[in-house]
Amino acid sequence: MFLIGKFLTIAMLPAAFLVEMMLIGLILHRMRFGRILVVTAALGMATCLIFPVDQWAVRPLDDRFPRVTIPPAHVDGIIVLGGSIDDLTSEDRQMPVTGTAGDRLTTFVALARRYPEAKLVFTGGSGDIAQGVTNEAKWVQILFEELGLPAGRVIYENHSRTTRENATDSFSLVHPAPNETWILITSASHMPRSVGVFRRAGWHVLPWPVGYMSRDRLHGYSLSLGARMAVLDWAAHEWIGMAAYRARGWTDALFPGPLSPGE
Repeated sequence: MFLIGKFLTIAMLPAAFLVEMMLIGLILHRMRFGRILVVTAALGMATCLIFPVDQWAVRPLDDRFPRVTIPPAHVDGIIVLGGSIDDLTSEDRQMPVTGTAGDRLTTFVALARRYPEAKLVFTGGSGDIAQGVTNEAKWVQILFEELGLPAGRVIYENHSRTTRENATDSFSLVHPAPNETWILITSASHMPRSVGVFRRAGWHVLPWPVGYMSRDRLHGYSLSLGARMAVLDWAAHEWIGMAAYRARGWTDALFPGPLSPGE
């Protein structure tokens, strides 16, 4: 199921979908349907370049959970999700190579210093199609020690491949008590799906979103179609993921959000 889900998600992302439409249209260019596909794909790409479609897609995800402005006085534990390390490139270069979500790790280190008594957990194996080559936890451990976190302070969960497995595997590893305060660190746009599966696993966490991808004002954005499609693909991945997780009963809401007072 992991591989099937991977391939289906890749095929459904906007950039791939538009390219697929274009290729099918070119193959069937002698037919009216083929020409319609080519024109539709071209218009879709132009729309994504001219209008901030990527921002429209990612902004609701970014804003779903508010940024923490008043840190709690006491924290029992801090957990950070994988997705920050390019594990295959790290293995090739034999050094930790961070990706666009590297601020998950820097925030984790900063909070670890703020709360020296808190339990620390990193969760992330490898989300790559080719399993068994390497994993994120291996390189994150090296990076954390280079950044000054004492060896042995962090618990590393290194088998999870998905966000759901991040939650369930880590829960089984540390057994958090219901009354404990745990901070959950991940990218803001990834937080709704993450909180949904953590709640489903029985783990009530304090969302600590980082790595925002949207802005209040739209001026100054890249005119690169590739850059915009990358953000749109990321947002689409999250929306598709939430729908799939809800359909499989892995979350209790289609678009998980902050709890109401008293919940």
